[in-house]
Amino acid sequence: MNDVHELLERAAGPAGRSTGSTEAVYARAARVRFRRRAAVSAAALAVVVTGAVALPGSADGPRTGHAAVAAAPEGETGSEGKAERLAALLPSGVGRVEQVSLAVLIKGATPEQARTTYVGPLDGEYLVRRGEGAGYLVLHLMEHAAVVKKLGGGTGQRDLCVTRGAEPPRSDCVREELPDGSTLTTWGDSMDYGDGGTPRWGREIVGRLTLKDGSVLAARSSTGYLGERSQGPLLEAPPLGRKELRDLLLRPELLPKG
Repeated sequence: MNDVHELLERAAGPAGRSTGSTEAVYARAARVRFRRRAAVSAAALAVVVTGAVALPGSADGPRTGHAAVAAAPEGETGSEGKAERLAALLPSGVGRVEQVSLAVLIKGATPEQARTTYVGPLDGEYLVRRGEGAGYLVLHLMEHAAVVKKLGGGTGQRDLCVTRGAEPPRSDCVREELPDGSTLTTWGDSMDYGDGGTPRWGREIVGRLTLKDGSVLAARSSTGYLGERSQGPLLEAPPLGRKELRDLLLRPELLPKG
C-alpha cells in the first residue's frame, strides 16, 4: 500500500530512494520499496519500500494458507487504536482495517527490527480486507527538516506530474495548488515495471501533500501484493479511489496538533 514507509524509508524496510529530489525518492520507493523492500515504513517520501521475496508460482486468484497478519510492532509511537481511528475517517464499505508492519509481513523482520517512530498521528501501514482480497494503505508524514536532511534542499513545490530521469510514469496525474499554499498531487501507478521482482505489487493510487512549511504527507492506496506471505488475492480496485485518497490527505486528523 507508503515504499514509505524512506524517502522516508524506514528501518523495517529502509530502502527508499535517495536521489536528490522528492519525486525521485517517491519513484524509487515505489519500485524499490513497495516491491522489494516491503519494509515500507520509512519511505513515505520515497514512500517507503524495498526488499525481495520469492513468488511461489501463479499468484492470480484466491490463495489459501496465508500467513498470519503481523500487527504493528509494539512500542510504535501512538500505535494503540490507530486502525480504529483511521477507519473512522474512511468511507463506509472500504473494508476491515488492521495496522500491520510490511517489514514483518514481507521481509520476515522481527517486531523489534520493524519498530519505528512516526511523526503523524495516523502514520503507519494498514491492511485492508475486502471480501477475500487484501489491499494496503500507507501513510507517512515527513517534517521539512527531515525532508531537507534526507533529500536535500531542492525539493520545493516541484511539479510531481513531470517525471524526470528514470522515474516511473505517473498516469492521470493531477496537481492542485491549494488556497493555504500547500500542493496536493495524486496519480495512478500500475506497479508493472516488467522486472519480475517479488513481491508482485498490484496497481495503486498515490498521493503527496506538500505543506507550505515544506513537510510532506505521503499516501499509497494499493490493491495488494502477491508472493510469499501474501495475505490474500489482490483487490479489484485500490482501497481508496483518487477522490477518497485526496479527501483523506486533507483531513486535519492526519497532522500533529498545533
